[in-house]
Amino acid sequence: MNNVNKNEAARNYLNQINENVSVEEGIKAIENILLNVYFKEGISNKELARNNVLPIPIVTAIKKEFIKCGLLLQDSGVRLTPKGKDYIEGELGFNGLNQNLYNKLLLDPWKEWEEILEIKKLLSEIFVNRPPADVTIDQSKCTLDTAVRRAILCLKHSELIGKKILCVGDDDLVSVALGFLLKKLFGDMSLCKTKIHVMDIDKRILVYISNVTKEEGLPINCEYKDFRQPLPKDSKAQFDCFFTDPPYTLQGMNLFLSRGVEALKSGSGHPIFLSYAHKSPNFDLDMQKNFMKKNLVVSEILNTFNTYEGAGIIGNIGQMIILKTTSTSKTSMETFHTGPIYTGELNKTLRSYSCKECGEIIKVGILEKFKTIEELKGKGCSKCQSQTFQLIEKNRV
Repeated sequence: MNNVNKNEAARNYLNQINENVSVEEGIKAIENILLNVYFKEGISNKELARNNVLPIPIVTAIKKEFIKCGLLLQDSGVRLTPKGKDYIEGELGFNGLNQNLYNKLLLDPWKEWEEILEIKKLLSEIFVNRPPADVTIDQSKCTLDTAVRRAILCLKHSELIGKKILCVGDDDLVSVALGFLLKKLFGDMSLCKTKIHVMDIDKRILVYISNVTKEEGLPINCEYKDFRQPLPKDSKAQFDCFFTDPPYTLQGMNLFLSRGVEALKSGSGHPIFLSYAHKSPNFDLDMQKNFMKKNLVVSEILNTFNTYEGAGIIGNIGQMIILKTTSTSKTSMETFHTGPIYTGELNKTLRSYSCKECGEIIKVGILEKFKTIEELKGKGCSKCQSQTFQLIEKNRV
């Protein structure tokens, strides 16, 4: 067998075992069992079952398939063969990993470990200098602490090492936080097999992330994308998980979620990290109906997980909703989306501001020269250049 065929066979181990055992939890559960053995040689079937919330007979069946493939052996517990270790490190991307840090983060992910404090220190200037939020497209930048927490959450769900990760919009710079965590975990980034892909409509964000990527040697690729247009074929069914913090409208959330689902690999258990504002029970019901239409399940909801800069309209906090795919997950989104998706498009208002210096009246709205008060303040009054204004009237358009 030539090297190409050997590599192809190695990549197919998990698929073959999934076909033979037919694990409803998907390939991810099979991979996790192998990784459990990698990090704890001699582990018992009972502990493997408990770690992965699977019946012992299923775990035993998966173990036997790994033994047939020559990756595991039964000897005072379950152990790796040299072939199994090579597969995990070479194919799954764990070669060169700082296992001590990896295990510390799994054991206590939210502790302020020294290494995490070092990452935050390195990221502080990058986050301070990122482009200002564009509220016309519902941008609301999360804090540095939140971005790092999202990166650790990815590791906690075993979706960081050797995976293909998609950011459906990334004014929060989650991709950069993921990249810096990987640098801390690997040291030698030539050994890191993780690939991070950012899609965003904001060219400022794409340029900024690309510049940081070049300077820091991060495994990030950026692509301009308006999600109202269909995904290119080479982006579909490619990714292991995705992050999104979509517009705070049902239409916008549904669109971003649909595009992300299109981009995920098929099969059960692929996680979706959906950041969203806390909404009313009626809104939450409609949102969950959208999840059901796509055959997604809610795995976990972390209330107040996200903190934002200057996002008073949502109380500066938001929830993290972790969804998972099923074997029948799908998107119901049409090829092109032509309707409104941003808050300003759905709730059009016309505001009149008075310059506090000269009294000049200036209108602000989606159809006006200045779409937001932030934009007006940035340009200043056309008569006196003052940057202080008072709201005097607000009307629905």
